[in-house]
Amino acid sequence: MKMENQSIVSEFLLLGLPIEPDRRDLFYALFLAMYLTTVLGNLLIILLIHLDSHLHTPMYFFLSNLSFSDLCFSSVTMPELLQNMQSQVLSIPYAGCLTQMYFFLFFADLESFLLVAMAYDRYVAICFPLHYTTIMSPKLCFSLVVLSWVLTTFHALLHTLLMARLCFCADNVIPHFFCDMSALLKLSCSDTRVNELVIFFAGGLILVIPFLLIITSYARILSSILKVPSSGGVRKAFSTCGSHLSVVSLFYGTVIVLYLCPSADNSIVKETVMSMMYTVVTPMLNPFIYSLRNRDMKGALGRVFCRKIFFC
Repeated sequence: MKMENQSIVSEFLLLGLPIEPDRRDLFYALFLAMYLTTVLGNLLIILLIHLDSHLHTPMYFFLSNLSFSDLCFSSVTMPELLQNMQSQVLSIPYAGCLTQMYFFLFFADLESFLLVAMAYDRYVAICFPLHYTTIMSPKLCFSLVVLSWVLTTFHALLHTLLMARLCFCADNVIPHFFCDMSALLKLSCSDTRVNELVIFFAGGLILVIPFLLIITSYARILSSILKVPSSGGVRKAFSTCGSHLSVVSLFYGTVIVLYLCPSADNSIVKETVMSMMYTVVTPMLNPFIYSLRNRDMKGALGRVFCRKIFFC
């Protein structure tokens, strides 16, 4: 196919959410409140970790990166959705759609890798407590985060470049609230077999391998916990891992149900609702999970506010 005919479509139309017109204002206020909660909650975690020296540990270093990833992940889709609901302008430029797809893949992959790093940190802390500071050195923590950023950059760029080579002819209506990769492939009038193969192999590696690593880490943690003689040690170990397990369940649970276990009767409404779970709900709940279940975060919040009151 000739290069000059690579993309006939100059913009796409995002249908958004299947909401009745008389309820649009209600849902707009709800999604706006959820987005603001996500931004403020994750910013609060980042600031607390930065300001409180007690939280300058590997676990909270990974948590601050995860909060930043959640904040950006939600910001990739929510502002566009809110703008479309308010202005009724459904169009998004071709370049803007590919850009949104790139950053959506980037921050989704980054969250997956950071969850693996946090699982490894908990594994070392519980299974090798005497060697924790030696193994989880600042150099290793920084290297794990950098590696996560590098891998996600190349993976998201690979899918974006493969999508850019496809042709989009007459149909430009995306039945979604963001530029989802699978929805774009259905609209293409080109041969998408290469894209589908890359999604199957590379996407499977990016999603399945981190999930298996997390499961393996927690299997070893569980085995180690059961060997702890005191009930206090068991409670402490479970409280340490409870927050992370909750986040892992929310993130991977919805992604696996949506992408790895598709049913024959998957409707557009069902796919949209499931997508809302891991793009909007999960980033919003993560700050509550980590702050409400974590005594260190509660203590840091109290110390920071007491310090501010004292200085005032």
